[in-house]
Amino acid sequence: MKNLIRNFSILCFFLFVNTLLAQDFDAATSPLFDRAEAQLSNSDTIPDYRSQTNKLKLTGVVYQSDGVTPAKDVIIYIEQADENGNFDLRKEGDERYVFHRSWVKTDEEGRYTFYTFVPGNDRRYNQLQQIYPLVKEPSKDVYAIDTFLFDEDPLLTKSCRKRISKKGDPNRILKLENKDGLLVAQHNIVLSAS
Repeated sequence: MKNLIRNFSILCFFLFVNTLLAQDFDAATSPLFDRAEAQLSNSDTIPDYRSQTNKLKLTGVVYQSDGVTPAKDVIIYIEQADENGNFDLRKEGDERYVFHRSWVKTDEEGRYTFYTFVPGNDRRYNQLQQIYPLVKEPSKDVYAIDTFLFDEDPLLTKSCRKRISKKGDPNRILKLENKDGLLVAQHNIVLSAS
């Protein structure tokens, strides 16, 4: 029982820290700017996609803050751990970056699609399976939104779900459907009003 309480406390701490860190970062050095906007489309594939076991199609619509009007030309950047829960860090010149990353720019209807894979848990630190997104609206600064979590993650306990429902967006928990051997998740994003 003590181990269960300790593990739960650690998990909740990481969720809390992740939320704090997601709101406080230097937009000027954001990896979102590592790819030219002219190269972006509303669909992209993450590196190593073809060699992964749990392939995932993550798709949805981005809406303006009213939750109804589709938002066009919004850039979404994601990065994630590999299937073992480890971040594959690479170096190019003096810059370090996460290898498993991808960019899209929404179309006229606000649609986007990532072809990625389900990241693993880092069980050493009881880290949830997560995809880390950044958003860049036209003429606004880059900002982070809540990480995308996975409904079938064994570390996402009932108490964590309850806490997310009370203090966060429960829609960030992706429910996966298996369609012809491909996992599919629908996730719509409503932009911040500020």
